[in-house]
Amino acid sequence: IDEQLNIQNTKAMRVSNLERVIVPVILLINETFSFSYVGVRRKISAESVTRVRSRPSVRAPEGFVAPQPKPLAIPEGEGQIGSLFSGTVALALRLATGAFVLGWKIDSLSYQNNGDYSLKLGPISLRDSSSILPDAPRPKVPLVLYEYESSPYCRIVRETMNLLDINYECRPCPGARRGFSDELAGLTEGRRTVPYLIDPNAGRAMFESSDQIEYLLDMYGPPPGSYDGLALWPIRFQQFAFFTSAFAALARGMPASQPDKLARPDNTEMLPLKLWGYECSPFVRPVRERMCELCLPHIIVSCSRGSANRDAMVKKTGRFQVPYLEDPNTGIEMFESNEICKYLDTVYTTKENL
Repeated sequence: IDEQLNIQNTKAMRVSNLERVIVPVILLINETFSFSYVGVRRKISAESVTRVRSRPSVRAPEGFVAPQPKPLAIPEGEGQIGSLFSGTVALALRLATGAFVLGWKIDSLSYQNNGDYSLKLGPISLRDSSSILPDAPRPKVPLVLYEYESSPYCRIVRETMNLLDINYECRPCPGARRGFSDELAGLTEGRRTVPYLIDPNAGRAMFESSDQIEYLLDMYGPPPGSYDGLALWPIRFQQFAFFTSAFAALARGMPASQPDKLARPDNTEMLPLKLWGYECSPFVRPVRERMCELCLPHIIVSCSRGSANRDAMVKKTGRFQVPYLEDPNTGIEMFESNEICKYLDTVYTTKENL
């Protein structure tokens, strides 16, 4: 009997290890076919996507002090160099798409206004912006995106919103079946396909990443003739976009394909946290991955190069550095990628809240 039990335990361990490798790949393959539905655009009221939240009880760690920002420093701690390297690989695979806003330009190399953002490198003070986005329509309230981190299709929609300098709320659906997936199914007659984009400003909602990208460009982009269309080829060239985004996710270990087992079960009811950053930043990526694994709603404040939000951060904090987190549930505001992840683990997992 003992011998049979040992054999069964050995088989169980093999299955468990196999699942860690196979399950994310199956999810990715399943996603490839699940996105083949015909795109659907729906009329939707702003009220139907405004979630009424009675905030769960949550507090900052006792004696917590936000860390001092350390610009351009490699985060300290085990695995940080590897994370930075894989994040840089992911950035390179996607050709840094979303690192610059559409119509990016250099305004000055000797900018002196200390109240605005500029990149200071010795005697150089580089001021940049977009030549075309200031006149483009801006959404009054953030768009809502049901998505999950490792999805290639979700990634290119997020990159498009960085290119257009649009703020948006993420509602994570790890593996397209957990987190906010039940809420999505309730909005769409049972469908759990991601990405699913809702624009409460126009009362529109739709599946299909390609439809969403064209909608964003039509609704919040500059006139087509005002920029070179080749600037969008890493997104519009679908085969390239899919495979490079998929390899970027694999380089990161397919993050947020499943929710963290220690995530608080009421995380989806929290007020949305606010994360200042942009999609391809190797420093921002670990924070966003962790928020998705914990199923935390969060608003992305796009801060690509040339973004007007860089000025907004300087006015708010006196400096520019990403990631920068604002947590309305605890009142904490902080810089530093690794420290933010530790903070999220302390506040939004059950291991510190039992």
